[in-house]
Amino acid sequence: MTAFVALLVVVATVMLTRQVRARPARGRGQHPQRLNQVDDPIITFSPHFACACPRALKVLVSATVVGLLTGFLGVGGGFLVVPALVLALGPPMELAAGTSLVVITITSTAVLVVRAGTAVHPDWTLVGLLTVAAVIGGWLGARVAARVETDRLQPAFTLLLIAVAAYTAAQAVPALT
Repeated sequence: MTAFVALLVVVATVMLTRQVRARPARGRGQHPQRLNQVDDPIITFSPHFACACPRALKVLVSATVVGLLTGFLGVGGGFLVVPALVLALGPPMELAAGTSLVVITITSTAVLVVRAGTAVHPDWTLVGLLTVAAVIGGWLGARVAARVETDRLQPAFTLLLIAVAAYTAAQAVPALT
């Protein structure tokens, strides 16, 4: 858990640094410049083959690192997927959050299928309660996000990362001694 705390602090620091650097451009009515457009294809085959290989490499490296850290640390990928997307590829926060939800759904489904034949069985009552709570929370969160400016979502997420890091550190660090 201490490694998770360190990771959250690093990610929050990098996100905060990027937000501070982007602020002067926004103050002048400009949007921070992006190297790639989010909806530009990474690989195309028609009318001819083209590859945005540096961008494809960023996707592969980011996804691999997130997968390794999620597997190693045993934490929810959402805390890692959103910052990885924002930092590596630069999509708007709402697109990164939505993409993260799709990634988590696919990953969770794959893990459930793999574990279905093992002796480990989930507590279906707990699964049901968590699912209902998550659906209600997601619905409420989407309604709030629709009313909040996008430029405020990323700082809010950064603060959430810091809060989770502080809480986790308060739990994990005393256990080290």
